Amino acid sequence: MDIVAVIAGIAGLAIGFIIAFVVMKKGLEKKGNGILKEAEKEAEALKKDKILQAKEKFLELKAEHEKVINSRERKILEVEKRIKDKESKLSSTIEENRRKEKSLDSKTQDLERQLEVNKIRQAELDKAHRKQVEQLEVISGLSGEDAKKQLIDALRDEAKTEAMALIQDTMEEAKLNANKEAKKVVIQTIQRVATEHAIENSVSVFNIESDDVKGRIIGREGRNIRALEAATGVEIIVDDTPEAIILSCFDPVRREIARLSLHKLVTDGRIHPARIEEVVAKTKKQLDEEIADIGKRTTIDLGIHGLHPELIRAVGRMKYRSSYGQNLLQHSREVANLCATMAAELGLNVKLAKRAGLLHDIGKVPDDEPELPHAILGMKWAEKYGEKPDVCNAIGAHHDEIEMNNLISPLVQVCDAISGARPGARREIMEAYIKRLKDLENLALAYPGVTKSYAIQAGRELRVIVESEKVTDEQAAKLSFDISQKIQTEMTYPGQVRITVIRETRAVNIAK
Repeated sequence: MDIVAVIAGIAGLAIGFIIAFVVMKKGLEKKGNGILKEAEKEAEALKKDKILQAKEKFLELKAEHEKVINSRERKILEVEKRIKDKESKLSSTIEENRRKEKSLDSKTQDLERQLEVNKIRQAELDKAHRKQVEQLEVISGLSGEDAKKQLIDALRDEAKTEAMALIQDTMEEAKLNANKEAKKVVIQTIQRVATEHAIENSVSVFNIESDDVKGRIIGREGRNIRALEAATGVEIIVDDTPEAIILSCFDPVRREIARLSLHKLVTDGRIHPARIEEVVAKTKKQLDEEIADIGKRTTIDLGIHGLHPELIRAVGRMKYRSSYGQNLLQHSREVANLCATMAAELGLNVKLAKRAGLLHDIGKVPDDEPELPHAILGMKWAEKYGEKPDVCNAIGAHHDEIEMNNLISPLVQVCDAISGARPGARREIMEAYIKRLKDLENLALAYPGVTKSYAIQAGRELRVIVESEKVTDEQAAKLSFDISQKIQTEMTYPGQVRITVIRETRAVNIAK
């Protein structure tokens, strides 16, 4: 009974499950059909949308294609138009050329006809000329060749006379030009070489910190000062001059030794005769080394090589010598540069001229006191130490003690005179030089409207500053001319003086 019931229950469940499955399957089929219908509707709508988009795209592409085609057609039309214009221009040019060619042909024919006429006329002229020559030969009794020969002889004599006159004029002009060119070379050389000048004398001043040092320098009963004077050969003057001791000696080298020795003694503080002799001996040795070093530096600066050591020492000693108040080393360097500049202008040996210019005054720095003139002594030194004959002759002849035998010698003589005579070089012409500059400035200041005047370039230029309210541009030009004329008539000066008138207007304001 139980088994039957269980089987019946199972069968019932199975039947119920089958019924439910069938029902569910029908529901799913209905739902699936609905989804399929919806999908078909959506697909149909999407298809229509895509078709519309494709149509729109096609229309857009078609419109763009039409635009491109239209643009190309316009360009083709423009090109065709330009080609037609060029063709028309070319046609007109061809036509013009044809007209010109026809005109040229007609002119060529005219010229040919004229040439034929000219040939006929030339033949007639030649025939008439021959007849005239024959008639002249009959009248003069000379043949054409004889007449030509006489004419040539007469012209030759006349040409010789004119040539001699021309040669004479040319020689005179050459002399004048030579003088002008020589002056030009000298002036240019002076202007290109501008060096400092030094004026020395026979007295040096040694400054001290206080007058108490004077007593220590004098020493007990004057033994220190006597020892110092004996060791250096310099007169030491100790007077009432505050904080100063005067060293007096004609030899600048001795004065320099005394000055350096005093400086070392005062700095050290130990001042007694034995110490003085020791310091003076060391100072002499140091100064000798310094002199050799100065000579070497000078030759290196000037580019002079191969000098004998004794000549180098002589060049170094020039620093402590002076001539007419002009430092000898500075003078010799200046002469060397002047000689080099002039030699370059004249096409001579520049190095040889510079060497002779530097050594021309070495006879002024002997260790002893010879009786020979300094030019002859310098020449003997140069010969002794192996200098070239041209250099030796230039040294010995620069004051005309011996005869000159080369072109370097007069060059050195001229440059020596230029260096000694330039403004400010020597003491005796310094005052005249300063007075001339002041006279130049005062001359310009005397004109109305001039506020300031400055003499510059060693008196070779005068700068004149005028008031812009009182002097116009035209008046400034006239003022420059008037000042130049007045300088020419009233003053004496070497070379030329340039007058520069400066007129300016300034507007100044201050922003606060």
